[in-house]
Amino acid sequence: MARKLGCCTWIFGDQTLAKTAHLIKEAGLDGVELFGDWKSIDAKEAKKVLDGNGLEVFSITPADADISHPDKAQRLAALDYYKGLADFTAALIAPMFCMHGQVGRIRPVSSQKEEDALLVEATAQICALATANGLNVAFEILNRYESHQIRTVAEGLNLLKEVGANKLSLLADAYHMNIEEADPAAALRTGGSLIGLYHAADSNRCAIGEGHTEFASQISALDEIHYNGPIIIETAVPGADPFNTDKGAGFRDILFQQLVTSKKELRALST
Repeated sequence: MARKLGCCTWIFGDQTLAKTAHLIKEAGLDGVELFGDWKSIDAKEAKKVLDGNGLEVFSITPADADISHPDKAQRLAALDYYKGLADFTAALIAPMFCMHGQVGRIRPVSSQKEEDALLVEATAQICALATANGLNVAFEILNRYESHQIRTVAEGLNLLKEVGANKLSLLADAYHMNIEEADPAAALRTGGSLIGLYHAADSNRCAIGEGHTEFASQISALDEIHYNGPIIIETAVPGADPFNTDKGAGFRDILFQQLVTSKKELRALST
């Protein structure tokens, strides 16, 4: 089946949303996963820009917020961020926002057991914020080099069970699964109806077809589990510092070509 295609806006760095939206539309995509910088972006203005480019808002991706830190003040600040994110998502009339912990924190400050319990508690509170706004939440599964919590679909399913929120699903990412899952397609089938969102980038985080990820089996698995959501492309330009999208002069031109290439490859897999 031909699913809608979108991309994350954060990959374009500090470029204005108007310029980013124009490039995404020119690449032939259907929509975006908008970066949730709700303190700096007016929701009505963002919606006007995206609507003007014919782009749907599929989801909102969060900024870093340490929801499982043992320091209570840090957790409360993180929860305050997610309250604003839920309000921002509702104002955009988007169906869901995503969540994760502090990207780059790869070990516990206190203990794994304590922080896993804090993660469950915070996730339940964030889901309550979503429910109050009529929204869904997708918990993003990250690899071991970006997080010490929830690195596989199996771990994600256990989190969903412990939280017990019916608005909560999993965000499976082909790039992260390439590192953590023995069989990414099988992991998607295991997730089944609880896969709420899917991100795509190749094994080197470049355009689809530029690495060694076997996407045909993953797309087939998405068909098997009746995943009807969009495919969100989240590529990056090669270079040092994976947490900084700006790789120097011309990096946005490379990103644009990655989107065009990825769209072509995904459309070919859907025919």
